[in-house]
Amino acid sequence: MTRKEFIERVGLGASALLLPACLGGLSSCSGVNAFPAAPTNVDFTLDVSTGALATKGGYLINAGVIVARTLANQFIAVSAACTHQGSTVEFIGSGSYFYCPRHGATYSTSGAVTGGPASQSLASYKTSLNGTSLRVFS
Repeated sequence: MTRKEFIERVGLGASALLLPACLGGLSSCSGVNAFPAAPTNVDFTLDVSTGALATKGGYLINAGVIVARTLANQFIAVSAACTHQGSTVEFIGSGSYFYCPRHGATYSTSGAVTGGPASQSLASYKTSLNGTSLRVFS
């Protein structure tokens, strides 16, 4: 083996080993497709007689969950973090959907994606109303 062949082979081998690490470190989109984890073991109670949930179309965020009161007077709850990049979603009461103000993703009242760039649904949670106490749970 000549000196030139040796250097070429060593250089090629080193390149093959270092290329993945270099590309991973230079990526400006690192984490774009890493969906935020939805809250688990959710179980809390809210008073709906006052505050945002006292009116139709109102919403609030508690423990990583967005809870909303629809115009049809139903209570719904989904994970508050957009599955695109983790921004906090809002509830648009007049249209009865969830909206991410960062990149425009939209979700139905059940948390299903209705418009990108998100591709994964929001986790949904159960609700149970007893008088003015609303229980939100997994």
